[in-house]
Amino acid sequence: MSNGSPGIITVLLVDDHPLVRAGLRSLLTTAGDIDVVGEASGGQEAGELAASVMPDVVLMDLSMPGMDGIAATRVVLDAHPAARVVVLTSFHDTGRVAEALRAGAVGYLLKDSEPSHLLSSIRSAAEGHAPLDPRMAVALLPAAVPAPAEQLSAREREVLTLIARGLSNRQIGRELGIAERTVKVHVGSLFRRIGVVDRTSAAMWARDHLPDAGRG
Repeated sequence: MSNGSPGIITVLLVDDHPLVRAGLRSLLTTAGDIDVVGEASGGQEAGELAASVMPDVVLMDLSMPGMDGIAATRVVLDAHPAARVVVLTSFHDTGRVAEALRAGAVGYLLKDSEPSHLLSSIRSAAEGHAPLDPRMAVALLPAAVPAPAEQLSAREREVLTLIARGLSNRQIGRELGIAERTVKVHVGSLFRRIGVVDRTSAAMWARDHLPDAGRG
């Protein structure tokens, strides 16, 4: 899960407001399993830090001067493709949500979320899930256009089939002979492409679209 201590989720904070970053750091340090390994006030700095500290999760502000959070998400993922970017913003615009997810973000939370929900969402993202604020998910998900099964790569089909069989990321990695972190990248990409937010929904999608899913 982490490049640091076992069981610790490493987080990079990206927000142009120092007080917001300080508040987030204060909250996250109360959780024994989360370590803030860096802070950035803009997209370019975020990309450089992501390549350096290789965080598990990046909390990304959407509205920043110069480079906004959508562009910054692309920069971060170019620098560290395994990062799980979760947008944390005050925007309720579903169009912006969709843009952020297309840029590679795996989650979208509002800044008025309960602290406990933020902490659980960070843990969920680190485990390969896609946390979305329920207030936004209801508006967003019906508009999602799932990718046809034939558009998935052979590797994506393999990973999705194993998800449908109930395997964890670690088990999938062993089955396919790839790193667990690589599996997480594939899982996050799959969730975005087929329009689901958790493993149960992915398994159901797989069973409807992949002939071999769930067998074995």
